[in-house]
Amino acid sequence: MVPDMSEEFGPDFITVTDEDGNEFELEHLDTLEYNGQTYMAFFPAVPGEDGEGVQDVDLDDEEYGLIILKAVTVDGEEQLSTLDSEEELELVYQQFMESLFADEEDT
Repeated sequence: MVPDMSEEFGPDFITVTDEDGNEFELEHLDTLEYNGQTYMAFFPAVPGEDGEGVQDVDLDDEEYGLIILKAVTVDGEEQLSTLDSEEELELVYQQFMESLFADEEDT
């Protein structure tokens, strides 16, 4: 997936293109380093009911679940990629949950 920083929704949103050429918006939540790899957590950007802006999505809503991608370098260009295994996904998911909920407790 190739990220494209989108100013349409603001600085925390990117447009990604999947391997089939489909584009979709993601809201960047957090970035973390784990086992020497950079991972980024996103939510799908769901258009607001009035067609303007983006509606808030609940962290526990399975329809709009957390999307975790990792930064990889392909031919000298940084891209976002899906994770290699369910085990990697589960480990990184737990790291993000600890980080996100720790932030909530601090506020």
